[in-house]
Amino acid sequence: MNINLNECRLIFAGTPEFSLPSLEALLELDISPVAVITQPDRRAGRGKQLTKSPVKIFAEERNLKVWQPLSLSDSQFIKNIKSIKPDVIVVAAYGSIFPEMILNLPKFGCLNVHASLLPRWRGASPIQSAILHGDNETGVSLMKMEIGLDTGPIFTQHKIDIEPTETADELNMRLAELGGLALKSDFEFILNGHIPSNDQDQHEIILTKKVNKADAKINWNQPADYISRHIRAYNSSPGAYFNLEDEMIKCWLAEPTNKESGESGKIIYAGESGIEVACPQGTLIIKILQRPGRNKVTAAEFCRQINLKNLQLT
Repeated sequence: MNINLNECRLIFAGTPEFSLPSLEALLELDISPVAVITQPDRRAGRGKQLTKSPVKIFAEERNLKVWQPLSLSDSQFIKNIKSIKPDVIVVAAYGSIFPEMILNLPKFGCLNVHASLLPRWRGASPIQSAILHGDNETGVSLMKMEIGLDTGPIFTQHKIDIEPTETADELNMRLAELGGLALKSDFEFILNGHIPSNDQDQHEIILTKKVNKADAKINWNQPADYISRHIRAYNSSPGAYFNLEDEMIKCWLAEPTNKESGESGKIIYAGESGIEVACPQGTLIIKILQRPGRNKVTAAEFCRQINLKNLQLT
């Protein structure tokens, strides 16, 4: 099999910024997608303005055809794909599971750029999960899509180390770039059958779930090291938080210590160097916080706004 990339009839599907390096990589391979599928415009921000996805903005700037189906099972949408007779669909963080009827349409199937070393962290929050659980490395997997959540066989994987203080946003961007590099190096070989796929090890499967606001609440009964990872894992979305009296306070930066401490959640020091909170193992020194409706501030500035003496965080 020898497919000329210039003649490849490819559809790309993606929505957030994570998708952009993958789409850029295909363009750098001289593949111009016949169509780009992205999520419908959503209302966002304080003004709830109708907002285009990053992929839609990028595609329109390059005069690429954009489809935004309300449902991937819509009959007219399916007809549109059939009319193109795609060779392959490349997916990078589209945001919905592809139904079987679409998976079977491309001549060479659907290829997914997944942000973990499968089968570890299948599902919607692989980046947050890797940080939260203290993984030392992660990466991207180029995999063949099939029915089921991230269950398909893997073509290639590319690894990177997770930095000790890295947030989910920072790791997201590094993995996005890695996904683009992986496509540039491997896509042609995969398409031409020079790289075989291998089934995932069923004994190594770990699942993730979609993150919601409640998941981001800090549990002060956890060790300080875990809480620091929790804060990094949910930075910036949805944002780790705790309750201080009647306010929900977001926490953006904190450092764990190995100090012995007292009652979990008790503030044991508040000053210029940070707000130190007792945990079952160690203490947590909070550096940057945010009150509802206000800007992020340093711990020192926060202490000038609120008297924290002997307060308990929940």
